[in-house]
Amino acid sequence: MNHFQSIKELINTLSWAKDLLMEMFEKRRSFAYKYEYALEQLEEARIETLCLKGILRKNGIYLEIDEQYQTFFEQILEVNDEINTSYVNENIQQVKQTITFYLQENNEQRKYTYLKQVKAALRKIGRITLRNIIDLNRNIENAFKTEPNYTIKISRLEAFDEKSRAILGLIEQTDRLVTEEETTFFNTALDEELKQVITLLRGQLTESRHNLIETQKQIIEYLNQVKHQSRILEKIKQIKYLKDQFELKAKTDLTTLLSQTNDVIFENRPAYPLKLSLDYLHTDEGRAMLEKMADKIKYATRPLTPVAENMTSHELIPDTEEEIFIDLGAIKNGFLASGNHLHNYIMQYKYNREVSYEEKITLFCQMVSLFEEEFNIKETFQQDDQVEYAMVYNK
Repeated sequence: MNHFQSIKELINTLSWAKDLLMEMFEKRRSFAYKYEYALEQLEEARIETLCLKGILRKNGIYLEIDEQYQTFFEQILEVNDEINTSYVNENIQQVKQTITFYLQENNEQRKYTYLKQVKAALRKIGRITLRNIIDLNRNIENAFKTEPNYTIKISRLEAFDEKSRAILGLIEQTDRLVTEEETTFFNTALDEELKQVITLLRGQLTESRHNLIETQKQIIEYLNQVKHQSRILEKIKQIKYLKDQFELKAKTDLTTLLSQTNDVIFENRPAYPLKLSLDYLHTDEGRAMLEKMADKIKYATRPLTPVAENMTSHELIPDTEEEIFIDLGAIKNGFLASGNHLHNYIMQYKYNREVSYEEKITLFCQMVSLFEEEFNIKETFQQDDQVEYAMVYNK
C-alpha cells in the first residue's frame, strides 16, 4: 500500500475523487457498490490509485470505502452509529497522564505544551459525550421501530442500556477528575482559557447526565413494550397453530372463557362517582371543596332569549322597489348602427329615465371596457367642458 507523502497530496486526491466518494458514502449501508458503478464516475487508473492509497478496498466485484476513512467521514459529519465509550475513556487516561507530565516538568515551554494537550482532551471529552448520547438515542429509536425480530430487538435494547450505564460512569469519572482528583493541577495551572474549558465541560456533563436519565427511562419503556408484545405474539402463534391443527377446543378452555366473558366493546366505561355525605358538606372543609369545584366548573345561569313582539298585519305587506335598468347591449347596437362617435352618442342617447353627466361618463367607460374588440379606438382625443375622452368609432 502506497502512503501519502503530504497533506497536500491527500487533499488533492480526495478532491478529484469527491464525486465517487460522495456516492459510495451515501450507499455505505447497502454493501453492494459494484466496481462497474465506479467506472461511470472515474477512470480505471484513478480507481486503482485510490485502492493503492488505501482509500478504497476491492472485494471481488464490489468496492468499499476503507473503515479508517469511513469512520473519519462519519465522525466529522456526525452520522456515525457506533457509540464509542472507549474513546472517551482513552481521553480521560490521556488527561491524567498529561497532568502528571505537567507537574513533573520544569521547562515552561514544555509545560505549556502539556497544558494545551489537557485543554484539547477536555474539549473532546465533552463533545464526544454529547455526540454519543445523540447517537445512542437515534439507535434506540431505530432498534425499536425497525427491528422485526423480537429477540434481536430485546438484545439490542439491553446492549444500549449497558452503553448508557457506561457513558454515565465516564461522566462521573470525568466530573471527579475535574473537581476532586486533580485539584493540584487545576489550582496551579488555571488560566482564563482553562477556566472556560472547565466551565463548558461541566455544563456539557450536566446536560449529558440529564439526557441519560431520559434515555434510560425510554429504554425501560421500550423493553416493557417489546416484551409485552412478544408474549402476546407467542400466544397468538400458539392459538393459530392449535386452530390450524383443529385442536383449539380440545386442548384449551377457550370456549369456557368466552362464555364467562360478557364484555361489550362499544359500551361506555361505567363511572362510579363518590358521593359525599351531607354532614361533611356542612363542615368548613366541605364548603371549601364546593367553592373550589364551583370556581372550576364556573356554573352560571343561562340568560333567557328575548322574545320579539308580535308583527302587525301592515308590517306583513311586502314592499317592492322598482329600478329602471339601462341596457348596455341596446346602447351598443344603436351605436353600431349610427355614424356618430361613442362619446357624442352616449351624451345624446334618449334614456328611459333621467341620467346625470357622471353616469354617462361611467357608461362610456363601461362600453369601452366591455366591447373593446368591436370598437375602433383612436389615438386622438377631444375634450368637453369637464373631461378629455378618446375618439371611439364603429369598426
